[in-house]
Amino acid sequence: MASENRESEGLTLLGNQGTVYSSDYDPTVLETFENKHAERDYMVTFRCPEFTTLCPITGQPDFATLYINYIPHIKMVESKSLKLYLFSFRNHGDFHEDVTNVILNDLVKLMEPKYIEVRGMFYPRGGISIYPFANWANPDFGYEGMAKGRMFEQLSDLDTGDGAR
Repeated sequence: MASENRESEGLTLLGNQGTVYSSDYDPTVLETFENKHAERDYMVTFRCPEFTTLCPITGQPDFATLYINYIPHIKMVESKSLKLYLFSFRNHGDFHEDVTNVILNDLVKLMEPKYIEVRGMFYPRGGISIYPFANWANPDFGYEGMAKGRMFEQLSDLDTGDGAR
């Protein structure tokens, strides 16, 4: 019964024992389901502590914790498909800032949320940590001011581990 419900919603990956892990960037694995509380604004947060991508120049791995926050509209991203999508970056070479913006753009195109932000907390390499942040607000819902404010407000949320804030 649950399997039939998932298929009727277009969810093909959830519970699938034959999961295929793409070896390079693949946004086609992303799936959505209906937001059953579209009349209410609420935030959905994903914390992805094992994100990996490759440096496009050296081919060395880069590791990050990604944070994805969004206010859904009609569609929501299914978490297993998001996991497979993020896994598809494992052998993909791109700069941290590019990866963050590509993820944001793909999720905006997929869901058309009211608001979304993606923060990449990349671990140090060569003594430097990079924390790219990108966000987007659907102009139909009045979150543009919040989007502008969050660009710098999110910096105060950072725990740098060195006492600086």
